[in-house]
Amino acid sequence: MAGDLEGKTALVTGGGRGIGRGIALKLASAGALVAVNYAGNAGAAEQTVRDIEAAGGKAFALQAKLGALSEIARLAAA
Repeated sequence: MAGDLEGKTALVTGGGRGIGRGIALKLASAGALVAVNYAGNAGAAEQTVRDIEAAGGKAFALQAKLGALSEIARLAAA
């Protein structure tokens, strides 16, 4: 799977913990630029980003509460 997602961007909601974190790490290992979305736990999201970068991948964290349409629009614009 390595390199299959080169040039692609993946948005992972809840990417700081649990299943979302695992998905973010796997997508990054396949070459995707990963946007790690979090609602309130910035520390966990930033740790996921650091772990992806330490493994040679690219990622960034984005805060948005997906229950609010204005937050979804802001996230999509980023």
